[in-house]
Amino acid sequence: MTLSANDAETFERCIAVGGVALFPADTVYGLACDPDMDDAVERLYRLKGRRPDKPAAVMFFALDLALAALPELGDHTRAALEALLPGAVTLVVPNPERRFPLACGPDPETLGVRVPSLAPEMHALHAVRWPVLQSSANLAGGPDPRRIADVPASIRDGVDLVLDGGTLPGTPSTVVDLRGFEEQRRWRILREGAVPAETVADTLQGL
Repeated sequence: MTLSANDAETFERCIAVGGVALFPADTVYGLACDPDMDDAVERLYRLKGRRPDKPAAVMFFALDLALAALPELGDHTRAALEALLPGAVTLVVPNPERRFPLACGPDPETLGVRVPSLAPEMHALHAVRWPVLQSSANLAGGPDPRRIADVPASIRDGVDLVLDGGTLPGTPSTVVDLRGFEEQRRWRILREGAVPAETVADTLQGL
């Protein structure tokens, strides 16, 4: 199923007014809301049955938007983002300005960042200029959904918008901790997922 420009505009409007959307990413189906609206974030977490103190990632649909939103990142960290994104990775970066605090959980100076590499059928979403707080569209601890039908009915019925992108790869993003990269070129895999650890290592080597 191919998403249209109208789908992307509807998605952006949903987020802008405090709604929660169910949408296809480059890995699994996700839930999205405005990362700065308390009520929307609380509702997304409630739909998942997720603890409110657990951090989530902020997703941007273009790399330039992510870099512009975090101007304080150091040169080496920025280079790592440019090398790994867009891609099926979540990058954990320093957040000294405490941006997007509702996504940060108990550590406001750490932020997870996503920029998906979308399949051609979902390219319309690259036009979305609004960042979103994003989490997989499953009940906490449940399987990651590859298809809309795999999303629990309680979540499908509870969101304001459903975008169907067909069947997705089904493996969640690889989570890479870059908080030590600026000063020491140190990084570590917190969760191996869609992108193999050796691919991350090859990409970051020499930066």
